[in-house]
Amino acid sequence: MDRLDVSTLVRSLTSEEDGVRKMAVFKLQTNISDPSFADIFISQGGLTKLRYLVLNATGNTLAYSLTSFSRLLEVDKGWEYINQDVVERVVNLVVTHPLVNILRGAMAILAAIVSHQRSPTSTSSPSEAFGFRALKPAIAIHPEFLEMLVSRLSSADHALCANALQLINGLMRDAISNEGEAEWPKFVARLQDLGVISNVYTLMQSTAVQDLAHPLLEFQGLTKTLLRKYRDVPIDLHRPEHRRALKGVHLSSNPDRPSDPVEDGKDKKHNPEKWRRLGFETENPGAEFEEAGYLGMMDLVDYVRKQELSYQKTLLEQSILPPRTRCPIARASLAVTVMLYDLFEAERSDLDDSKSYLALESKSSYDRIFKPLILQWSRIHLAGLQAFFRLWKATGAEREEFAKLVDLVRVLLETVVGGAKRETSIEDVETEIREFDHQRLRQVQMELFHMAYEDTWGHYLRQVRDETSHEAVSFMKEQRIRCLLAGAWFPTQSASKSEADRQDSKLSQAPSFRYVKLSHNRRYLHYGDFDIKGDKDPELDSLPEKLDLAIVSSVASNITTKTPTSAHSHSSNATLKNVPQSSTTQITIHGYLPASVTPPPETPHPAAQQRGRSDSRSTERSATKSAVSHCNKIEIPLLILHPTTHSLASEWLDGLLMLLAHQPLTSETKRLTSLLAEYGMKIRLMNVNLDQGGPDEDNYPHVPSRDGLDEDYYYDMGGT
Repeated sequence: MDRLDVSTLVRSLTSEEDGVRKMAVFKLQTNISDPSFADIFISQGGLTKLRYLVLNATGNTLAYSLTSFSRLLEVDKGWEYINQDVVERVVNLVVTHPLVNILRGAMAILAAIVSHQRSPTSTSSPSEAFGFRALKPAIAIHPEFLEMLVSRLSSADHALCANALQLINGLMRDAISNEGEAEWPKFVARLQDLGVISNVYTLMQSTAVQDLAHPLLEFQGLTKTLLRKYRDVPIDLHRPEHRRALKGVHLSSNPDRPSDPVEDGKDKKHNPEKWRRLGFETENPGAEFEEAGYLGMMDLVDYVRKQELSYQKTLLEQSILPPRTRCPIARASLAVTVMLYDLFEAERSDLDDSKSYLALESKSSYDRIFKPLILQWSRIHLAGLQAFFRLWKATGAEREEFAKLVDLVRVLLETVVGGAKRETSIEDVETEIREFDHQRLRQVQMELFHMAYEDTWGHYLRQVRDETSHEAVSFMKEQRIRCLLAGAWFPTQSASKSEADRQDSKLSQAPSFRYVKLSHNRRYLHYGDFDIKGDKDPELDSLPEKLDLAIVSSVASNITTKTPTSAHSHSSNATLKNVPQSSTTQITIHGYLPASVTPPPETPHPAAQQRGRSDSRSTERSATKSAVSHCNKIEIPLLILHPTTHSLASEWLDGLLMLLAHQPLTSETKRLTSLLAEYGMKIRLMNVNLDQGGPDEDNYPHVPSRDGLDEDYYYDMGGT
């Protein structure tokens, strides 16, 4: 826009026709943000006319005038025309005017006035006041201003909410920075009483967070500033407010009154456990607020005031317990305060990196930077303190273990509060804290412990873990194979039938038991069928049958089968075939035969029919690897076992698989392997070595004698 257009626009601001003035100020609001245009507009005398419209116009003309004036202040011009008349006019509009478009501009002007900081090049006179001081006279005339301002936070217009919150932020910041130590806490408390916390909490959890991102993040930063200010105030029992607060904590505990009246001239009897009874470590409570400061005092007083009956009940219940088992209430409250202070990172201001965060317009970035739960500080402190009491009682802790309980509660708060999403309600957080049992909490603590180790020693730990896992697998392989070397008894299929079935069956004369054992060279399975179990296991040489493991192709079992599946739907060379679920556990060893060999016909009881086919069986046993590798191969069951227990089935199934260089399948073997690897890892981390840093020879622990004991004992490995 050129110079002539500006002159015309300035003349139109004083036109007698309202429509002309309205159009002129409407055009002005879209161009005034340009600093060069603003300079020309001011040099043409337009600022005086614009201020006149702000003070006297109505309707849309007033709305456009307020918007134009606020945008002029944004480019740091026109401050010399801000006087008390303008401030009172704008404050009056905020209190009395219902139109949103007027309120938006009015609050934008007030926010600019409150947030304005005088610079060395500022043209405003030193006598003119900005900040909170500029609004005090107008607020005195309109005492309902703050209440109306807070109520605008619930408006459906996001721009109005943003301007209102920006004004509140400016008032709080200026009060904290420039008001006295006795004044700013009163102002902040007044805003909180008007409901500013609940309104901002609702906005921060709503979908409007993107439109209100900057003022909301600024309010969150101011909340952290308040926490720092309160924490940095040391407790001084010579100050009346501190002394009264601590005395209220004592009187709310319902202390014992002296039964005997105090005579004149004598001092009241001092209770030597006055403060230690409340959970302080010494009788000098002021020194124990060093880390939490006045913030810790506020949280303790708030708990006692809101939960007075619970507070008295807890003290009464603990009075009958030994002193070492009593939960120190005061110390626990201060510890929870410090936990929350660290959890919400109150020492770090969000305004330092707000620009980089707000550049990311993704939902995940907003969930990461906005922490609405910080606005529910007192409720989270109460929930954390009650969780401390619950965990103290559940774990049977003593005073020497106070630090361990602090670590446990810290993990709880970091898990629940730190892991909560932006939309998570405070009620859900309180419920989760209340229902988090200590066993689950210990598991989370150990996981965090391992993660800390991983972050520091991840590369080395992975190497050690790989070594221990390999050692565990090798150990379990040897253990399972040794079970095969030791041999085991298995019932035959006929032994599992009922008596009536066996009388009707042609297999009524079949042996009832089969003994199977691996040869010393681990190449053959020797077995034999017996009518009864002997008192002593058969020798390897006495077993009439043997199976060459070289012709074994796969091992099938129903141990790990989850759903009935046909074995024919899988390839014949699978390591483990899925077979239909059965009430009898069964392990079937399959093998390949040359095409020239006629396989035995399928029968429901192949184990019993092996005695009548000795020629075929001997042919099967003598098959060589060259025959197995023949292109025309036939796979048949070679041996069927019926383990009587799950442990026996796990030993033989996984033993056979690992003997054939396959992976184990049963959950028991996998669990034991994982257990061995875990214990091996812990032993490596402890680096136990009696030669380094161990006790002296004269101080070794006493080893009990085994005199009079035999070898008849067993041990339980990992609860199996």
